[in-house]
Amino acid sequence: MRRSDKIRVLIIDDSATVRQTLAAVLESDPQIEVIGVASDPFVAAKRISEEIPDVITLDVEMPRMDGITFLRKLMAQRPIPVVMCSSLTEAGSETLLQALEAGAVDIILKPKVGVADHLTESRIRICDAVKAAAGARLKGSKRLIPQLPRPLHEPEKKLTADAMLPPPKGVQAMARTTESVVCVGASTGGTEALRVLLEALPPDSPGMVIVQHMPEKFTASFARRLDSLCAVEVKEAEDGDTVRRGRVLIAPGNKHTLLERSGARYYVSVKDGPLVSRHRPSVDVLFRSGARSAGSNAVGVIMTGMGDDGARGLEEMKQAGAYTIAQDEATSVVFGMPKEAIARGCVDRIAPLPSLAPEVLRAANR
Repeated sequence: MRRSDKIRVLIIDDSATVRQTLAAVLESDPQIEVIGVASDPFVAAKRISEEIPDVITLDVEMPRMDGITFLRKLMAQRPIPVVMCSSLTEAGSETLLQALEAGAVDIILKPKVGVADHLTESRIRICDAVKAAAGARLKGSKRLIPQLPRPLHEPEKKLTADAMLPPPKGVQAMARTTESVVCVGASTGGTEALRVLLEALPPDSPGMVIVQHMPEKFTASFARRLDSLCAVEVKEAEDGDTVRRGRVLIAPGNKHTLLERSGARYYVSVKDGPLVSRHRPSVDVLFRSGARSAGSNAVGVIMTGMGDDGARGLEEMKQAGAYTIAQDEATSVVFGMPKEAIARGCVDRIAPLPSLAPEVLRAANR
């Protein structure tokens, strides 16, 4: 029997300081309850035998058994949503990508004591990641945590894309030309979904810009990993990079990425800025810039993820003449972002993950 209607979390980390800090961060959210902590996977296994958590936060480097080994054993025996908890190091990012491929739902950075703004943003990201994981659809498991009711109040004001660029009202949609550009947004479950999408693209595919909610340092490794698997070139976006056929640009973590146009050339701007729709990078920011810079030459794609980041921006793309596509519920790890966009009535096509690549190519060549 459940002790409460809250999301029950087990924290696994060999650092007592991290366990204490992470527990305090999570329990600051009224929808989350920390039911226990463990210093290593063996202690965790005993704790899980006593009470099955809804979500586990898992460190990578621990005594007696590393986090990746424990994750693989857990996914094979009793799938539970796992959020990997990592330090901000590029060296460890490759290992974290292995964790995502092994079944982890998301990655969060370990909270650090610092200035108030940093702690506030860290708390938002950590709590949102755990809540998204609680509703994740896992391979090998039909277990889904019911969506919790919305809190009576939002503790932080959620900024819109207005914080980064003006709304597209009064902006003339660009006339249709021969060259298309694709804007894609994804969050929880998106790393593996994007791999499926990009691996299916031919080398001369339309230029593409992607926002995947992911911490800084990890997006560069993610892009390199995809580049090694795909026929298209995949790289982490740098300010001024050209968007062209056969190239996919991944928005860097902790930076907003905007699509810009100079004559017939598309390129990206990579900028600092506040959290927009609780994220940086934000899908809403990318999609709004796509509406303004590409208009009917754009294709907008919204994929698996919690929340509503990208829904408003996709609507703006649709109004500017873009063709819009959403991943369907059955193949989404979390059917949040696509659901919100569909509810706005701004989606031209709903498609399962294996069909997204052909749908994108068809839309770009329409």
